[in-house]
Amino acid sequence: MRDTYHDQLDAISAELVEMTNLVGSAMNRATQALLDADLKLAESVIEGDEAVDALAAAIDEQCYDIAALQQPVATDLRIIMSGIRMSMSVERMGDLAKHVAKQTRLRYPESSIPPELRATFAQMGGLAEAIVSRAGVLIASHDVTAAGPVRDYDDQMDLLHRELFHIVLSPNWPHGVESAIDVTLLSRFYERFADHAVTITKRVIHIVTGEPYATVNMEPLVSVEGA
Repeated sequence: MRDTYHDQLDAISAELVEMTNLVGSAMNRATQALLDADLKLAESVIEGDEAVDALAAAIDEQCYDIAALQQPVATDLRIIMSGIRMSMSVERMGDLAKHVAKQTRLRYPESSIPPELRATFAQMGGLAEAIVSRAGVLIASHDVTAAGPVRDYDDQMDLLHRELFHIVLSPNWPHGVESAIDVTLLSRFYERFADHAVTITKRVIHIVTGEPYATVNMEPLVSVEGA
């Protein structure tokens, strides 16, 4: 019975990792669709979000069932409660990838971003894929000492977001108000995507260390056994 119970806990982590893989692929494809004004690729991202939503719902249901039937405590309880929160964060990351794809569809056949900002959005897309991949590794391994790259990727994303904000507010911005709004919204989608990866990382740290989520920070950590 206990083996089955722990298999259920392991399954939750595995399904969360699967979700991170799905949303990482979605943001990668959404970014490519954005850069190339590729409507077919954008539509595939939009349609694919249903799989992420379904997996999130399944994870939540499993967590509720385990909590009701097994009465978990300590680390196991944190895994269950944080599993629900993490599935919400990853599901929201999928929504943000879908928002990028929808923006591509909205402006098709035109591009939503000026040519001089293509490299910046390509960089943001790469950071988004990297940060969710690292979050998936943390969910699978519970190795809190590996949280540093998430913090670094988030800092880089925040910097790019601020740079784009300054560019569109510049009196020399040549592309008009509509384009400025598009760039600002798209940049915000990527910035929020990274923020959710940080939230997931903090949840993993909470699971491993037992530290209240509200006080978790992203400073270098050492592994904690038996929490």
